[in-house]
Amino acid sequence: MTRVAAIDCGTNSIRLLVADVDPGAGTLVDLDRRMEVVRLGQGVDRTGRIAPEALERTLDATRRYAQVCDELGVETRHVRFVATSASRDAENRQDFVDGVRDAIGVEPEVVDGQEEAALSFRGATGVLAGKHPGPFLVVDLGGGSTELVLGTTSVVASASMDVGCVRLTERHLHSDPPTATEIAAASADVNAALDRAGREVPFGRTATLVGLAGSVTTVTAHALDLDAYEPSRIDGAVLRTDVVLASCQALLRMSRARREREPYMHPGRVDVIGAGALVWSDVVSRVRAEVGRTGGRLATVVTSEHDILDGIAWSVADRA
Repeated sequence: MTRVAAIDCGTNSIRLLVADVDPGAGTLVDLDRRMEVVRLGQGVDRTGRIAPEALERTLDATRRYAQVCDELGVETRHVRFVATSASRDAENRQDFVDGVRDAIGVEPEVVDGQEEAALSFRGATGVLAGKHPGPFLVVDLGGGSTELVLGTTSVVASASMDVGCVRLTERHLHSDPPTATEIAAASADVNAALDRAGREVPFGRTATLVGLAGSVTTVTAHALDLDAYEPSRIDGAVLRTDVVLASCQALLRMSRARREREPYMHPGRVDVIGAGALVWSDVVSRVRAEVGRTGGRLATVVTSEHDILDGIAWSVADRA
């Protein structure tokens, strides 16, 4: 048993998992799991740089996470800090790297899309194997990028798309609610990215489609009509594809004021969930169509609360 800390720093949020992991027994027990919306990727798509205020928000959260790790007795060598799309794309990412090292005492790893995909796949499938048939297509929908990974017990194919809820909101969805023209432009970006990803990942081989991360879990919470955000009901939820698509369209076309009133909605997702729902809708539609072309049928979609954060924790335990 190894006590580890995993930190996932994305375009929209930074998350922490402290867990006791036993790779031999295949068990991961949460001690602390938390998330803060820091919007590290604010403006990165337009400027190519991390904004000073976004960097400071992220480093403040990192200092708080360092304190949690210390209080729970996690050794520094068992802490892994993984950064993804926003820090990959930024010209001044060294400022981010130096700031994180000072804040928590470990070197942040700015991973590429392929490693991000592999970590997401391990985190999700570690709890899904045996419950659903493979191959799994795991989709990790983030703020700046979306990873698609196909496999059963290991990764067979993967692709990273530069579309995510923050990037598309800043690029296209400026009106409240977004106009039909804005939605069409954003959807064109997503479908062009799916065309490229489809050359690497055979979507038609999917037996179980699995969605990860905040946009997907929020769409699921809406579909379940939850009175609050309840991870225990969201994790492992199996929804019909038509229900998922209807939920995506409802969130995309809501005003921000209406979204704020939804009881399951995190305040930091109000302005970007429309774009996240659009990406998820286009992905589900594309995969369902490709499965149909191969003679199969994709009737349902699975949501998982276990994602790249769990994959990072497993990787730390493996190293230990």
